[in-house]
Amino acid sequence: MTLFAVLLGCAVGLWAQDNPPAPAPAPEKAKSSATAKSAAAHKFWDKENCLLFAGVGGARMLDYASTRHLRNQGNNEILLTNDIVDNRPLFVGIELAGTAASVGVAYLFHRTGHHTLERWVSIAHIGVAVGGSIRNYALKPPPQPKAANSSRFGR
Repeated sequence: MTLFAVLLGCAVGLWAQDNPPAPAPAPEKAKSSATAKSAAAHKFWDKENCLLFAGVGGARMLDYASTRHLRNQGNNEILLTNDIVDNRPLFVGIELAGTAASVGVAYLFHRTGHHTLERWVSIAHIGVAVGGSIRNYALKPPPQPKAANSSRFGR
């Protein structure tokens, strides 16, 4: 019972620790022009987005070309199967769908007011596609198996 009284006494001190009321918000001051410009809504098909979407399309075309180069050297594709990559119309369709998906995700961010994320979707997509293309072009062809010689004298 004494323990209960001590705990209750300590708890009274905790009740006194309520947060003070929040101060009244200060009157809003004029925003700087840079802040106002970034916070202002913009049209989805503005100049910056059009350039970013063109960059995504260009990066996807570079990815297509680098992957075809990779396969022509005899290397294996990592993300997709070799059968998909070797089927050129299907692979072009996948690259176009990737571009359309990037534009679609950017549009969703635009509609929900996340304009910074809207831009970063394209920036990240360009970076990943170009990085993958650099890797594809940097790969060396796989070593070719040596043909078995029956003998030095043709036997």
